[in-house]
Amino acid sequence: MRAVSCHRGELSVVDVSEPRPDKGQILLEVTRAGICGSDLHARHHADEVADGVAQLGYPHLMRSDQHVVMGHEFTGTILEYGPGTRRKWPLGTPVVALPMLRTAEGVQLTGLTTKAPGGYAERVLVSEALTLPVPDNVSPTLAALTEPLAVARHAVRRGEVGKRDVAIVIGCGPIGLAVILMLKAQGVRTVVASDFSPARRALATECGADVVVDPAAESPWEAYGGRRTHFTTAPALFDFALDSTQALRRVPGLPWWKVMALAERLGQAPRGPVVFECVGVPGMIDHVVAAAPMRSRIVVVGVCMGPDTIRPTMAINKEAELRFVFAYDPAEFRDTLHLVADGRIDPSPLVTGTVGLDGVAAAFEVLGDPEQHAKILVDPASDVSVPPPARAPRTS
Repeated sequence: MRAVSCHRGELSVVDVSEPRPDKGQILLEVTRAGICGSDLHARHHADEVADGVAQLGYPHLMRSDQHVVMGHEFTGTILEYGPGTRRKWPLGTPVVALPMLRTAEGVQLTGLTTKAPGGYAERVLVSEALTLPVPDNVSPTLAALTEPLAVARHAVRRGEVGKRDVAIVIGCGPIGLAVILMLKAQGVRTVVASDFSPARRALATECGADVVVDPAAESPWEAYGGRRTHFTTAPALFDFALDSTQALRRVPGLPWWKVMALAERLGQAPRGPVVFECVGVPGMIDHVVAAAPMRSRIVVVGVCMGPDTIRPTMAINKEAELRFVFAYDPAEFRDTLHLVADGRIDPSPLVTGTVGLDGVAAAFEVLGDPEQHAKILVDPASDVSVPPPARAPRTS
């Protein structure tokens, strides 16, 4: 069958052996596969990432000298069941699956190792236990977005964002846009999106961001008007602490310390917004820590492939909370699919083009320019070899 192989950073269409489903596996005919930002990075930084993951006991992540069929965001139809499967769905059923394949050598990460080739191919193997049928009203285009949307759902859940919190999304690439969609689906009233790219800012508006800023012209930390309990300088926080304590202690018989504890529980004590760092380049975490208001919760979603540094004293002095997130669990994956099916989120703005296998290499190149595309899908049955011009964002 035809597939796209990555070897030493080069992408080429090759003929590979037909996969056959083993115990507990299903063979799918791929209908759509998404090109992920982590694939763009892994193409050139595979060895650095593999070294880190090997320290976690998984030595199989792709290396630059290997021939790897990438693609961990995909949907397809059932072609064949392997032995030991329940065969719950008829052949031809559209499905999505978590990109993890149980093999004789253990569980492998689909599309990120030679041991579980991914969705940039005509066919792909999946684990039956991690497979879900696609609801009838969900197209292959939207079904293929289940995986990246699940990443965003997990990040938002880990961020513990309340409806009255301010959420600030730094970087409006596909994952940043997906985070915006999930924040609005959760009912967060104030979502600020920041990106240098006009095209991506337009997409952020389309995805529901309430305030969209160009950080070259406006600070995302000030664009929403701030909150009474959001402080960006130490003197401002000091003044608030002294003024509020003084005011409370003037009330005879008032247990001012209990009032302060109650204010903390009610979210009225000094704290910052919940920030989602969705850029993933060296220096960005430190920049966010330094620029965000005091006591911000910073959720690191962007994957920085190389070494990075932060200033611990800055994070300590601001009492910043850093949370790093990775992937999702099976329940989040399932719930994401049904958020799309139920119409609670519309991820269609993310998709700005579709190519066939012959167009994957060109798609990787244009995705490096944020003004051209956000998300390009691969349709193995298509003969499109050049990514089409990105559609103009919808206007209200």
